[in-house]
Amino acid sequence: MSAMMTFEELKRAVAAGEIDTVLAAAVDMQGRLIGKRFIGSYFVESAHGETHGCNYLLANDIDMEPVPGYKAASWTKGYGDFVLKPDLATIRPLPWLEKTALVICDIQDHATHGDLPHSPRGILKRQAARLRERGWLAYFASELEFYLFEETYRSAREKNWRDLDTASPYIEDYVIHLTTKEEAVMRAIRNGLHGAGIAVENSKGEWGPGQEEINVRYAEVLEMADRHAILKTGCRDIATAMGKSVTFMAKYDYALAGNSSHIHNSLWSADGETPLFFDKSARHTMTPLMRAWVAGQLKYAREITWFLAPYINSYKRFQVGTFAPTKIVWSRDNRTAGFRLCGEGTKGIRIECRIGGADLNPHLAFAALIAAGLAGVEENLDLADPFEGDAYHSARLKEIPKTLREATETMAKSKMLKRALGEEVIEHYVHTARWEQLEYDRRVTDWELHRGFERY
Repeated sequence: MSAMMTFEELKRAVAAGEIDTVLAAAVDMQGRLIGKRFIGSYFVESAHGETHGCNYLLANDIDMEPVPGYKAASWTKGYGDFVLKPDLATIRPLPWLEKTALVICDIQDHATHGDLPHSPRGILKRQAARLRERGWLAYFASELEFYLFEETYRSAREKNWRDLDTASPYIEDYVIHLTTKEEAVMRAIRNGLHGAGIAVENSKGEWGPGQEEINVRYAEVLEMADRHAILKTGCRDIATAMGKSVTFMAKYDYALAGNSSHIHNSLWSADGETPLFFDKSARHTMTPLMRAWVAGQLKYAREITWFLAPYINSYKRFQVGTFAPTKIVWSRDNRTAGFRLCGEGTKGIRIECRIGGADLNPHLAFAALIAAGLAGVEENLDLADPFEGDAYHSARLKEIPKTLREATETMAKSKMLKRALGEEVIEHYVHTARWEQLEYDRRVTDWELHRGFERY
């Protein structure tokens, strides 16, 4: 069975009894897969055309609570259905689930059958279309980090998320001995993802005890975003089946390194054959197109930060001296900068955005980076010279927003994002961000109790 399947191949696999379950899933606002499991024979006979889901799924929070105040869906409107339209080009087996295939769905309006403007996959598709209008193709790759625990999710809850047993006891960055001890889980993850059509290049230990990184081969931007969402689900599923757990929280422990999602991006010709960022005779081998693209991402980095860091916890990752950036600047192969030039002197030249955490929604993050890059091209922006040195301690550099509140209000005021993504889309996600802030602001935390129960 090939890694990716055509619909005809799926029908044959169902008829042969090789597949008996089809998971039809869309991507929600939090970047999770949501959907239904179909009997394989029913899916290939009928449900491959469309199925339906409650439209509160794009108007809720991470706890699945319906959030008041959205224009797109509400109790007043009755929380009706939207269409889940299977994209039959995305069918793939899921080796870690018995006789199961997955298809990614677009979320469409129940009446018009057009992509919902605020659906994450629809947002990214529209930005990719803006590139195609210019004869360009975007290749993206995201590096995902996560912590692996010698705990089940149940045992972690029973411990109240404290004193968790990480898979290794100390920092394992590139250390083969420690990653060998974790190889049973990581090998299952690598091979499982590969069998699902996700071209895994490697895994490695990262800068934390039990911290892992998965690197997958670059792909066209929509395919890469789909892979990213499937990868996170696969890691959780496989770890759970082996009696382990993982977390993609940006900062699960104050004392330990955060989990990032570095995003590499470049533009190519529509056929994917010619790199549009590479000129061997140019300074740093960067074409004028690349320089304007990077300048746009730098100019609008503050405005798109929410798309790279969508939760309260996301901003606790931005700490000096932790390999997480704090400044909006580009540099040549410098891990203290928010943007790093990679592949200089080769056709693989690209810009790496280091701002994002592993908790981001890939479809939204990729769309925002494209919008910012295209703004730089349309405005013919000039790129400043690369920064040299330690960006953490340079006072003259522009800061990444320090809190969710700051990032939210910066997004809310962004004329560029409203033009590129649509005013209603930005209004929708500003509401999402403000609800997250409200939910945090009105809670009493363990830190407050520890600090003030006796002393206040």
